[in-house]
Amino acid sequence: MLLFFVCLVAQPVCSQNYQRLRQAMVHKQIQARGIVHKPTLEAMRKVERHLFVPKEGRESAYDDSPVPIGYGQTISQPYIVAYMTSLIDPKSTDRVLEIGTGSGYQAAILGELVDSVFTIEIIPELARAARQRLHAMGYGNIRVATDDGYDGWPKKAPFDAIVVTAAAEHIPPPLLAQLKEGGKMIIPVGSPFMVQTLILVEKHQGKLTSRNLLAVRFVPLTRKKNTP
Repeated sequence: MLLFFVCLVAQPVCSQNYQRLRQAMVHKQIQARGIVHKPTLEAMRKVERHLFVPKEGRESAYDDSPVPIGYGQTISQPYIVAYMTSLIDPKSTDRVLEIGTGSGYQAAILGELVDSVFTIEIIPELARAARQRLHAMGYGNIRVATDDGYDGWPKKAPFDAIVVTAAAEHIPPPLLAQLKEGGKMIIPVGSPFMVQTLILVEKHQGKLTSRNLLAVRFVPLTRKKNTP
């Protein structure tokens, strides 16, 4: 009875309350919009999204919207995370490249589903925090690099899938080159701070096909200052 009372009056820090919010998030925001990929749904139910949000924003962690994480970046809307994850149809043997680590939430979702995740973040403070957070949570299959994501991670290529969580004005050729035969890449393409198009790219027999999916709005893909 005492535990129930404490949980009731301290909802922002109550693990049971966060679990309830997480289940509701999956049911109302993700399944209700038609996502049926079971591994993705299970990962979204399991990963504690509030732990990837600054303490002052945790009450909004399970809202149907992006949440600021500092340095002008956000953790994406839960539905978009689930949508992008389900579209690459991750397998337990896959090696996945993510561009734009942010707080590490998308990497954690992928880490629940695939063999290994290689994720790149250009902002050193975010990369360092994500690396520490993911390590503390036991994700030994996720590696975080601080670098310009436009160039990908050539030494770890090829990848079964590539997930880009920042908007590029065009699809970076280095990422296309690092996509495995039969692989999939999902990326928002368009002008910074404008509505962009989420695109699914697939490689079959060395040929690339692309499909426009839906209108989105992501933070821009940041490049190194000395990059043209």
